Amino acid sequence: MIKAFVVDNDRLRVVDDLLADGDRVVWADLVNPTKEEEATIESWLGVAIPTREEMEEIEISSRLYIEDGAYFMTATLPAQTEVDDPLMSPVTFALAGNRLITIRYHEPKAFKTFPLRAEKVATGCTSGDTILIGLLEAIVDRLADILERAGRDIEGISRDIFEARSTKVSKRNRDFQELLKAIGRKEDITSSVRDSLISLQRLAGFLAHVATQTKMSKDVRARIKTLSRDVLSLADHATFLSQKISFLLDATLGMISIEQNAIIKIFSVAAVIFLPPTLVASIYGMNFDIIPELKWELGYPFAIGLMILSAILPFWYFRRRGWL
Repeated sequence: MIKAFVVDNDRLRVVDDLLADGDRVVWADLVNPTKEEEATIESWLGVAIPTREEMEEIEISSRLYIEDGAYFMTATLPAQTEVDDPLMSPVTFALAGNRLITIRYHEPKAFKTFPLRAEKVATGCTSGDTILIGLLEAIVDRLADILERAGRDIEGISRDIFEARSTKVSKRNRDFQELLKAIGRKEDITSSVRDSLISLQRLAGFLAHVATQTKMSKDVRARIKTLSRDVLSLADHATFLSQKISFLLDATLGMISIEQNAIIKIFSVAAVIFLPPTLVASIYGMNFDIIPELKWELGYPFAIGLMILSAILPFWYFRRRGWL
């Protein structure tokens, strides 16, 4: 699908036919393009656009390059960020003269919100470079929202880990399992956003070079510089969140280890407490003909009392030493 936009009273407006309004189109957005649509854009633009396989290559020379006077920039952007399993896919931005072409195979939210805003409000997006800057700013704002939500969720996980736990072992185990799953989901989305920010950081550096070469306006160059600073600060924040997630993972595993040690300690103490009574019972259970207490009337209560006393003494000693 091809979405073509023209400038109408300092606002963007969608047109139905790219070729009919070709001279006025400033932004062509290709969404899951077919071979015919790719050929149409290449014929209209006079420049070959990258294929999906070329967009997915990770080397810088395949993502940021100049070809036939057009500047191609590819960044990895997330979609479906309302859930903790975002879809990551590359998006290519191509500047050819006064026109912007975007090629994508998924639906980042910024590609919905930015055109709607540019259609209603005069945002100053009247050329390919200003549209590109506005679109990148919307993308960075969206990534910031994702990190803010992830930060709040991580704080909630931190409270769940360090709050007073229930005494029921089965419930504790279920809680720890859910916490580990939540930590894993937050690590996935944080690392995805961080990868996206790194690709945007490289794109912004290349775009600053393009702005110098093509002598873009001073305002555009200032906005690119601000964009670079915003991306850098968000990348630092994403790194901080990743470090905090690693700490929470270590803390959760430590809590699980403490719980397991407590359970093992209970069984160990129980075994030690019941060992002396077992020894007494074993002695009096021997089948010897001569046992002093065998004919004694108080022999049975004496043996029972001795077993109880031999269980109480280790328990009292452990409590006195603070082992229980």
